[in-house]
Amino acid sequence: MEKNRTQKLTMASILIAAGVVCSPFSIPLGAARCFPVQHMVNILSAVFLGPFYGVSMAFITSLIRVMLGTGSLLAFPGSMCGALLCGLMFRYTEKLTFTYLGELLGTSILGVLAAYPIATIVMGEEAALFAYVIPFFISCIGGVVLGAVLVAAIQKTGIMSHILNDKSRQQQ
Repeated sequence: MEKNRTQKLTMASILIAAGVVCSPFSIPLGAARCFPVQHMVNILSAVFLGPFYGVSMAFITSLIRVMLGTGSLLAFPGSMCGALLCGLMFRYTEKLTFTYLGELLGTSILGVLAAYPIATIVMGEEAALFAYVIPFFISCIGGVVLGAVLVAAIQKTGIMSHILNDKSRQQQ
């Protein structure tokens, strides 16, 4: 059990580092910064680690990015809602299509609803409730495509079935 926990923490740390290192590769759209790498990381964490790790990783990555000045406060609700729904979709369906859809809807709809109070109250941005749907969706679609390509590549190597079989044995 301790070995599994260490492996999960190591993988989570690597994915957080990838998210932080790639954070300069973002596209500013108004108060939001489109950051497709975070969505790719959310998908990988959903498939290999689960929703708890995904949300924790999204929080830590967002915190580091905000501290470094490469992210905005809107990174928290967008990435965390996406990671949660994405992780839950994979956990309960084990279907990648639903996982990708979970990331897209979690970020673009739930993330926007959670970001609105932050944008208006904390950041002082004047915005309509659904003003961030398009920027969040654009950011997310790029990350979902990156994540899907990476997961497909991992599937072709046969590593994914090995990891998922280990994961299911440990849950029993």
